[in-house]
Amino acid sequence: MLAKGVSYSFSTPTYGSPVILLYPSQVGGLSFEVSNLGRGLFSGIKMKDDRKRYRWKEKRFRDRELKRRAGGVLKHDPLKGSTQAKGIVIEKVGFEAKQPNSGIRKAVKISLIRTGNKLTAFAPGDGAISFIDEHDEVLVEGIGGPRGQSMGDLPGVRYKVIKVNGVSLDEMVRGRKEKPIR
Repeated sequence: MLAKGVSYSFSTPTYGSPVILLYPSQVGGLSFEVSNLGRGLFSGIKMKDDRKRYRWKEKRFRDRELKRRAGGVLKHDPLKGSTQAKGIVIEKVGFEAKQPNSGIRKAVKISLIRTGNKLTAFAPGDGAISFIDEHDEVLVEGIGGPRGQSMGDLPGVRYKVIKVNGVSLDEMVRGRKEKPIR
């Protein structure tokens, strides 16, 4: 693509010598291709600034960012953005698995120490519920479902117990450690 009114210089080709073609952008002239993109060795700052500015035009980013600024993400999160939280066991409960599975899944209802929120946490492992008593201090984390939701056949349970009185529940289920007496 050649621009009107711009002079191009060609060297006369001989066998084995390269052809040199000077474009306006190489000699400081007006670039007729893409003039608003950052190009070159020190263009990183411009590209970064453009990305910051133009991502607000993307609907998914804008909605997510406005919701985050309003505190909307944390409103519905009992852990308030933390990955783990400590709580006190209120009671042990059993609930039925979703179809087509059957069985009673063991869980505990806990009250979080920091926020006072009540939630249900699954006790993973065969016989794990026997290591958890009422008024024990447990550490809970997300169960690993999609987008922080419930997983598998556990209806409405978004958290699992990982420690009881400071000792790993998995270690107790495997028989490597004993539950400390408080």
